[in-house]
Amino acid sequence: MEKQQKQGLKPFISLVLSTNIPKMTLVFGLIGSVITMLVGLAIPLLTKELVDGFSIETLSTTLIIIIFVVFILQAVVDGISTYLLAAVGQKIVARLREIMWFKLIRLPVSFFDKHASGESVSRVVNDTGIVKNLISQHFPQFITGLITIIGSLVILLIMDWKMTLLMLIAIPVTFAIMMPLGRRMAKVSKGLQDETATFTGEIQQTLGEVRLMKSSTAEQVEEAKGLNGIKKMYDYGLKEAKIFALIGPFMQTVMMVVIVVIIGYGGIRVAEGSMSTGSLVAFLLYLFQIIFPVTSFAMFFTELQKGKGATERIIEILEVEEETGQVGMEMDISNQPMHVSNVSFSYEDELVIENVSFDARPGEKIAFAGPSGGGKTTLFGLIERYYEPTEGEIRIGDTLINELSLNSWRRQIGYVSQESAMMAGTIRENLTYGLKDAETVPESRLWEVAEMAYANQFIKAFPEGLDTKVGERGVKLSGGQRQRINIARAFLRDPKILMLDEATASLDSQSEHAVQEALTRLMEGRTTFVIAHRLSTIVDADKIIFIEKGQITGSGTHKELTETHVLYREFAEQQLT
Repeated sequence: MEKQQKQGLKPFISLVLSTNIPKMTLVFGLIGSVITMLVGLAIPLLTKELVDGFSIETLSTTLIIIIFVVFILQAVVDGISTYLLAAVGQKIVARLREIMWFKLIRLPVSFFDKHASGESVSRVVNDTGIVKNLISQHFPQFITGLITIIGSLVILLIMDWKMTLLMLIAIPVTFAIMMPLGRRMAKVSKGLQDETATFTGEIQQTLGEVRLMKSSTAEQVEEAKGLNGIKKMYDYGLKEAKIFALIGPFMQTVMMVVIVVIIGYGGIRVAEGSMSTGSLVAFLLYLFQIIFPVTSFAMFFTELQKGKGATERIIEILEVEEETGQVGMEMDISNQPMHVSNVSFSYEDELVIENVSFDARPGEKIAFAGPSGGGKTTLFGLIERYYEPTEGEIRIGDTLINELSLNSWRRQIGYVSQESAMMAGTIRENLTYGLKDAETVPESRLWEVAEMAYANQFIKAFPEGLDTKVGERGVKLSGGQRQRINIARAFLRDPKILMLDEATASLDSQSEHAVQEALTRLMEGRTTFVIAHRLSTIVDADKIIFIEKGQITGSGTHKELTETHVLYREFAEQQLT
């Protein structure tokens, strides 16, 4: 039932109305189109007068001037209305893209776990463009075309109802052929949109991981995947072309048959004297004014189906529940203990964390160890509130963390991951990324945090210093340099809780030493949670929690676990001896 409702026009209209359409611009644009159409309706009547009264002696200069002025007026008004309607379309698509972009950046991490980023990009760029074309081009053409047809038919029925009825026989025949083709076109267009989104996603992923592709010599694999995507889009394009190939010639044939019949029948009427030559010319001009809108109707209904399909996808994204960054209380979490009580978490019906409980006192260093895939990173995701626990609760002091606003909570957490995440831009922009008052942070403070993170030396070595561009995802820097900038960023935020996820896992020994020193400095006086495969980095932790298959199987200091936990002892013997 819900699906049927979504395929109606109501969601499309609601979505368009939600963009705050510039109503006055739209009204003036439509008025201009209607004026253009009405002027167009006057031209055949003026032509009739010109033809019927045509002779060199009786040629009316006034009539010629009127016709010339009418043509100029029509062109000017048409140009203005076309621009106004295009401006409305651009405003709507800009607003739609705003709505979607604001939505996407506020969606939870779980949404992006299930949807390729390239696909979401396609929805923002391509699907909104389809809606724009429908509103700014095809909808005005449909409205003015409809008025033109009605106006022309009324005039034609007054002029000669017999010839008009003869002409109207072609309309039901045309619609009988065009409607099934239109429905087929809608399915093909929808398929093409889906393939475009998928292809965009795959290309973005491949180019985003270009080093992995090169190092894996996977060019041929990606070539085959790309060719497959291109072929699917090509096949849909051919299907679209076949339908256009049927529509175009069919409409031309119908037009030619109608024109020939009208000229033949009209010629007989003129010869009999029951119709003037000017009337026949006017009749043919009105006929053309009817035929062109009818041919564009097929395109309108096809675009309408495309627009409905695009709307469905846009609405699917807009209906996903977003994170509410500002909702909740503001709270300073300094010197507050954290209590994780009986927390479980399932991801798509698969239990990832099961009944986990532990406490962390202010300033403590809590380390998580255990086999890969045990749930350590997921537990970090729950503390960071990327995900909500399926069962149990996490408290800071006596307050549930989900009672705090997300902004307040995340602002007080420093997160350093093994990926050394960076944005394209300068070192300065990466250090201040996300800060509301980024522009006002003194340069001296940036150099101070860079020094605290042992990053000042290599930054000074760059000719442009803090304004050095780091490239996409920081590719112009080494892993150790990226990690130290991440640590400097954490120093700048002065977090109350620090979360280190395999922070030195991917570094060489020299970089690891520099980063480890910076991390030791950063951890001072802060409650710190550490994930580490290398036990050497966590032997001094106040508490080590050993996690296997989502469950805590041991907890204590390094010495205690070595004595009591068999698997931890194996880990320690392999790595520390």
